[in-house]
Amino acid sequence: MAEPEVHPVQARRRRDQGTAPKVVTMAAYEVYTALYGEQKSLITGDCRGGFGIGELIAFLYARAFPRAEWRARFDEAFRGLEVD
Repeated sequence: MAEPEVHPVQARRRRDQGTAPKVVTMAAYEVYTALYGEQKSLITGDCRGGFGIGELIAFLYARAFPRAEWRARFDEAFRGLEVD
């Protein structure tokens, strides 16, 4: 099986660079663009190193619900979330 295409993500320590499969980051980016608009540099890593781990969790959580609920579900996911 071929290695999946990846995008950069912020690793646990601020100075580290991690990666996540493109299929994951693009699912998160779909919600991001619905809430904030396009910013392609976020998935290329040219903007602060990509998504943070908490952001990935919150965006993917929100995506499991109807689009009309994404904002509320994203906010809900962040309440009590500590990943660093």
